[in-house]
Amino acid sequence: MYKIALTFLIIPFFAFSQVEKSEEKLDSLPNFGNQRSIEIWLEENKIPAIGIGIIENGKLSNINVYGNLKKNEPAPYNTIFKIASLTKPIVSILTLKLVSNGDWDLDEPLDEYWIDPDVIDDPRHKQLTTRHILTHQTGFLNWRRQHKTKKLTFDFEPGTNFRYSGEGYEYLKNALERKFKISLEKLVDSLLFQPLRMPDTKFTWQHGVDEKRFAFNHNKDGEMLETVRNEKAYASDLMLSTLEDYGKFAEFVLNGAGLTEEIQKEMIDLQVETPNESYFGLGWEIIPDWYGEKILMHSGGDPGVRTLIMLNPQKKKGLIIFTNSDNGGYLLWEKTIIEPVLRDE
Repeated sequence: MYKIALTFLIIPFFAFSQVEKSEEKLDSLPNFGNQRSIEIWLEENKIPAIGIGIIENGKLSNINVYGNLKKNEPAPYNTIFKIASLTKPIVSILTLKLVSNGDWDLDEPLDEYWIDPDVIDDPRHKQLTTRHILTHQTGFLNWRRQHKTKKLTFDFEPGTNFRYSGEGYEYLKNALERKFKISLEKLVDSLLFQPLRMPDTKFTWQHGVDEKRFAFNHNKDGEMLETVRNEKAYASDLMLSTLEDYGKFAEFVLNGAGLTEEIQKEMIDLQVETPNESYFGLGWEIIPDWYGEKILMHSGGDPGVRTLIMLNPQKKKGLIIFTNSDNGGYLLWEKTIIEPVLRDE
């Protein structure tokens, strides 16, 4: 069994300041001037609940949750949201931490630890590396079920093109678990969730989710969807978290995440261009010039879930948005939330 270096568990907890519940930071946002205007905005957009976390000077400074978990059940400050693909940045940082400690290699072929049975006869599996996965250059579709064969399939040689893929992260999960002989859940819990004090962040529903605080998911018409309570941990999707928990993770990232300077630089380098005029670094979508600033971001979307994190490493500013609705996303939030919080006028 490989020994994992634990030196980075010494985390400066003084960085995690007391979070204000004040709405002062949001007073200047369009439609967020007072409680009634927020309720109207949510009603107009058929969004039951929205949570907004703001990071300033590398510290989580404000958390505000508006709306309802479901009809007539107000959402509390510590609402538990499904966060969809915002699972991926956590697994990415875990992996980069292992790389920084010398326990994992970005460019080592993963067939040393794991070969998916679907691709065992395709020699391209010998080329697949962690770098390809974190930059979404695996050659896989998002999910194997979307392929005409219904199997995991290389559609191009790893490292030669960009295509967003959740399957890549599941491949990485299998490789990590086989090398370290520990589940992904336990690995992340011991190396991130416990030291960062993230008690409400979970991969599955098996370990005591408080459903009295859960934001039930709703479709575009505002109708509540059936709750999927997954018992299997995924590296790419379905994680549960609160704004405070995920805000601590965002603080950690903005303050270096204990990564070496070399890995920090690689994380935010423009490693591959995407079709929407942005780039991917290691685990993060990167907007190289957002009003003159480099922005790291990741979005998430599942049935009844829309989430977003945006980080400005230069100014140590950030924004987290969680919703329990099919409605939302960057275009809706851009003028009402994102620009007023992150732009320097």
